[in-house]
This record gives sequence, C-alpha cells and structure tokens, in this order.
Amino acid sequence: MPISQTQDKLLLTDQKLPSFDLIVPCYNPPKGWEKNFIEKVSQLRKHLEDVTINIILVNDGSTQNFSEKEVSFLTNNCANLEIVTQITNQGKGSALRKGVALAKSKLQIFTDIDFPYTLPSILAIYKTLITGADVALGNRKSDYYQTVPFARRVISKFLRWVLKTVLKLPITDTQCGLKGFNAKGKEVFLNTKINRFLFDLEFVKMATSKNTDLSVTPVEVKLRPDVVFSKMNYKVLLGESVNFVRLFFGK
Repeated sequence: MPISQTQDKLLLTDQKLPSFDLIVPCYNPPKGWEKNFIEKVSQLRKHLEDVTINIILVNDGSTQNFSEKEVSFLTNNCANLEIVTQITNQGKGSALRKGVALAKSKLQIFTDIDFPYTLPSILAIYKTLITGADVALGNRKSDYYQTVPFARRVISKFLRWVLKTVLKLPITDTQCGLKGFNAKGKEVFLNTKINRFLFDLEFVKMATSKNTDLSVTPVEVKLRPDVVFSKMNYKVLLGESVNFVRLFFGK
C-alpha cells in the first residue's frame, strides 16, 4: 500500500488507510491519568486524520483512580471508545486478550495506559502492518537501558540473553509493551494462555514458531523522555518464574 511519511505523519496517496483498534489495559493508574490518556489519543488521531481509530480500554479490576468520574471524563472526550471491566485483577495478558477478542477492525495495536512510547513509534508499528507484516513487534534499542532503573535493567538484559542463547528466539525483545497484528496475528495472540507479564514472551514464541507462517517484523521504538517507571512487583515476578519454566520446556 503506497503511503508517504512527512514529519511523522502518514499521508494518504491513492487508497484509504485501514482502521485499527488501539487496545489499552489499565490497572490502578496514577491520579490524573485520564487527561494524559485523552491527550495522547488526540495526538495520535491528529497524525492519522483519515484513519478510524477505535479505542478499547480494559479496566483490569482497578481499585483506585478508575471511578465514575474518570469514566465520565473519558466518554465525554473520546470518540469511538469502549470501556471493558474485569471485576477482579487477572493480569495484563488476560486484559489484553479480553480487549483483542472484542476488536472488530482488521488491525490491532496495543500499548500501556501511560503511552510510554513516542508517537512516531506507534505510527511505525501501524505503517509496518499496513505494508504487509502480520505481526509488528516493538524493539527497544540499547539506549533504552540508560533510562530504566537498575533492577529492571538487570532483569531485562538477563531475559534477552536467555532468549537468544538458550531458547534461540529470532527476536529477543519480547517484553516491549507496544505490538500490533492483523487477523492472522490476532488468532495466535488469542491462543496465548499466560495471564500476567510473560504473555508477551509466549506470544512471540508462538508467532515465530516454525509451525506458523506469520510475517513477524521487529520495529524500532523509543520511550518518551518523561516516562515514569512503576515499581517492580517481585511477588508477581516470582510467580512468573513458573510460566517461564513452562515456556522453556515448551509446555
């Protein structure tokens, strides 16, 4: 599909650009998050004026900062928005599968509630999908590690080393929170089982398996300079170690 890009803005040439669903999981977001959410969505729509963007926001059992007040603000200021709620917190993987299952467009992209990646990064994922990839995976460059807390940096680097040398995956940045796919990729994503953070690794492992014919493309993405990292939940990480062993042994 012929498109051009000027100042990070995709421009229509001779065909209408396809719509997509933007799926965003949410759990106990920071105070005032709804205003940032509207701002980022507005910026994205401004750069894709001819594209219909449907927003699916999945509230994963939040117990704070997701009240009728925030919901009312969102519904009054964001078109094509669907809010879905899971009564209890089940994990990011579960929330995203819920949102993806409800998606109706031919393309889906997901990111985090604080929109941690730059606008050009989201546009790059979209452009990769409309130019032929079944799955577009955000890939963070090495300078990403200059901005993250020490513990997160160590865990991330260790995981990438294991994926490259032990599991021998062709793509090692599995945990980037910006990914997209078409109907073929969607089918694989909905077959993932892990509810929490390692659903990303499970999806990449399945998508790059020899048993699939998916076209999987890594896409260079960058974090926004003002991103605030959440504290790591070591209890969740310990629980995820069981899922990692299962993935390691192919179960």
